[in-house]
Amino acid sequence: MDNTYWTERFGGSAARIQASTIRELLKLTQRPGVLSFAGGLPAPELFPKEEAAQKAAQILRERGERALQYGPTEGYAPLREWVAQRFGVEVEEVLITTGSQQGLDLLGKVFLDEGSPVLLEAPSYLGAIQAFRAYGPRFVTVAMDAEGMDLEALEEALRRERPRFIYAIPTFQNPSSALMPLSRRERLVEIAHAHGVPLVEDDAYAELYFDGKKLPTLFELDRAQGYGNVVYLGSFSKVLAPGLRVAYAVGPKPVIAKLVQAKQGADLHTPVLNQMLVHALVQEGFEARVARIREVYRAKAEAMVRALEAHMPPGVRFSRPRGGMFVWMELPGVNAQALLEEALKEDVAFVPGAPFFAGGGGENTLRLSYATMTEGEIQEGMRRLSQALGRLLALV
Repeated sequence: MDNTYWTERFGGSAARIQASTIRELLKLTQRPGVLSFAGGLPAPELFPKEEAAQKAAQILRERGERALQYGPTEGYAPLREWVAQRFGVEVEEVLITTGSQQGLDLLGKVFLDEGSPVLLEAPSYLGAIQAFRAYGPRFVTVAMDAEGMDLEALEEALRRERPRFIYAIPTFQNPSSALMPLSRRERLVEIAHAHGVPLVEDDAYAELYFDGKKLPTLFELDRAQGYGNVVYLGSFSKVLAPGLRVAYAVGPKPVIAKLVQAKQGADLHTPVLNQMLVHALVQEGFEARVARIREVYRAKAEAMVRALEAHMPPGVRFSRPRGGMFVWMELPGVNAQALLEEALKEDVAFVPGAPFFAGGGGENTLRLSYATMTEGEIQEGMRRLSQALGRLLALV
């Protein structure tokens, strides 16, 4: 049978399910010699491999029957309690998810209908766009500046639309690396509450700050006002290991209860062994481990900025991250997709920015991830990228 036999039998929603631009691009960058700044992958040298091996063996020896058995959909109780204590909430307000990506998908499943509006930053996390798109919403986008979402533009959009929720990444935003200051966070919480629109806060990079100044989350600010209008998504992927696929959602009990029901139809529960291992790993040395991750990423980010300053031609604008894993770049009159094709000739790769804009645009932007690169590779990669860019600029 040819492919048409099957494609004609797919449901209508299948047409909205698209391949991840980043995942497809990573396939092109696997050949030897390519310096890839494309994937937002944590540095593997920071994974707690030996500690995880020891603790996993101990869990299997001492509690293997439980670790390998089905578990509750809500998650492993001690891990839920650990999260609840960190956020000062009741354990019933915590759901363990199979990665934050599942949290995004569950929120789409619970809140979005065909044609319902959902409000995003422009640019926004590609994985969220992909997750939400499967449910057929209408994307409403709000521009950003170096400090996050433009709140005047947000209020203007909310006068025209009543989205099912506002999706925001206020801390070291993916892809732009923007950090929303406290005053803007407070105002965003107030605006969302005043308009009666829930806020979904994606905070995957919360611990990856470089200057020692951790800002309060939207969730914390919302709870301090007694609103209960924020659903928070957190993850262990960036501070332990992404392959464990353990994350969490924190929010009002009615939301968590409905997400639990949606998760039951998706995977029943997140693997119990993985949850038990994560809980064991955060019990001791967690803060020291995270401090080490911050230092490593800070050094790499500084190396990236130095390399860009040394090699990029005039007119190129780029962020100077204060945390997270990315640098965002704007090109002067050059299409980033065309630059990628030229850069691959130099064996260097990045992610073009256009797919991060749910409403279109961003063709002259790109994202660079420094997390997996050595400082030497960063320097060489930016030298190669500048050569590719120079050839295109000569044609403009």
